[in-house]
Order: sequence, then structure tokens, then C-alpha cells
Amino acid sequence: MVMKDTQKPIVVVGSVTMDMVTRARLIPRIGQTVIGTGFETTPGGKGANQAVAAARLGYPVQMVGMVGEDMYGKALLENLTHAGVGVAAIERTSGPTGLAPIFLAESGENSIVVVPGANGKVDPAYVDRHEALIRSAGMVLCQLELPIETVSHVLALCADADVPVMLDPAPAAALPDPTWAEVAWFTPNETEAAFYLSNNEEPEEAAERFLARGLRGVVLKRGAEGSYVATAAGSAGWVKAFQVEAVNTVGAGDCFNGAFAVALLEGKDALTAARFASAAASISVTRPGAQASMPTRAEVDAFLDQRI
Repeated sequence: MVMKDTQKPIVVVGSVTMDMVTRARLIPRIGQTVIGTGFETTPGGKGANQAVAAARLGYPVQMVGMVGEDMYGKALLENLTHAGVGVAAIERTSGPTGLAPIFLAESGENSIVVVPGANGKVDPAYVDRHEALIRSAGMVLCQLELPIETVSHVLALCADADVPVMLDPAPAAALPDPTWAEVAWFTPNETEAAFYLSNNEEPEEAAERFLARGLRGVVLKRGAEGSYVATAAGSAGWVKAFQVEAVNTVGAGDCFNGAFAVALLEGKDALTAARFASAAASISVTRPGAQASMPTRAEVDAFLDQRI
């Protein structure tokens, strides 16, 4: 699909991180040394993942974030540029880039330490330097890997500019009360939804409770079950997951969000947009890596054509 030059971009305000994956038969205990079976560095960060997902679908995307003045920052910027993400608003700062050392056992268990690095320096003043870009967006995508006060500042700015925000509450953290009314789409997975609700409600009831807080729409991502979509306007329903042979689910939720934003901005209704996003995420889990697994528009269209 050819995008018009006048189309408002998706602007992602979020984290840019290098994942450092060490593979071993088991995760070492405190004081234990084990022999590893492999090591790789993989571009990550929920913000960058979502930006790449949208860009790979052919939609104009701009990324707002920070990386360090190290080799990882340079590599991450090159990867985003190669994927088609605009990086003019990404600043390089002294100190390290955000890093995520990951220990991955043969069993699939993992242990992760997230070092925010440059991501922790994305403050409200930095956001204000890129206010014009944010105000120009068709939609802004946020997550919770940046400081909460920064995310709150972005939401307030978008509310003032009447720019819809999709908030992926990962990792789940307490949100200021005004946040809810400033969010257009709230997209928690099952664990994250439980964090914000006192009881373990069924998706239908959970969606109603979220909407009652002032949200315009909610997508409850439920993995292999699919997703439950509900809007304040009254539409609601399940979007079933596609059956595929999963290789790696890392980044699947981010792929969903990027694709969902693209579909909404192209004028699809919420349920149709969620089906498109589910298809994109389903393709992504059949491949290794996070950003490397994000599908193209042609791949998603072909996937859906085979499942009419």
C-alpha cells in the first residue's frame, strides 16, 4: 500500500534497548559458574519494537527516544533506519545505551536485568524539545519503560493537542489518575490487566471496568486465546488468535500494537484492526528475534488472504 506524503505519522515515544542474550543449559544460581552454549545481541526495547513493526508495514513512523554514545547506540540507530523508522528525534547522550542482559535456559526459563541507561534520561524537557513532532502525529504510542513522569507528560501534551495515544502498560506500574482519560487505547496482556484490577475478572468484565475509568478503547491481549476488544462507543468482541507454530514469542505484543495502530489510522474499525494486528503478530512468532521477526505488509496481506 502506498502511503500519502500528507499522512500523519505514528510517533513512538519509548525505549531503545540492546538485548544481550546468553544461552546456557540452565540459569546459574548465585555463586555458580556455568558454560554457555551461545550469545547474541538483538535490537530491542518495547518502543523501538513497536516502531519497527509499524514501519515494516509501510507506514510513516518517527521514534522519540535516547541512546548512548557507545557502539550499541550506533548499532540501534542503524537498525531503526534500515527498518524505515525516522530517527531524527533520537538523541545520543553521554553514558551507556539501555541494555538488557538475558540468561536463557534450554527449558525456556529466563532471567533478565534491564539497565535503563539512556532511556532513563528521557525526561519531560526532552519531550518538550520534540513537541512539534508529537503534535503532528496521527497517533502516539507509549509504553512504561521510560520514567512514569515522562510518560505522564507525553499524555498530557497529546491530550492538549487532541492526538490519540495507545498505551502499552509494560512493565505494569501504578498510573496517575488523570492518565486514564488521556488514553485512547489501553493494551494490557493478561498479567498486566490483573495488576490494575483487584479481582481476576473475565475479559468482558475487565474491559468494562477499564472503560469506566475514562478510556476510549481497550484491547486485552490473551496470547493463544486471541484478544478481547471493547470501545466506549459500545462495540466489543473477541478476535481469535491464528494457529501457527511458534518459534519465539518475544516482541509479539509489540508487533500487535504497531500493526493495530497502523490499521486504525488507515480507517479500519477496531475489530478488523485487531484481526490485522493478530495476523502480524502470528507471523512474528514463527521467526527468531524481536525486531527481525516483524512482517511486511505483503506478508500480512498474503497471510490473511489464505485465511478468509
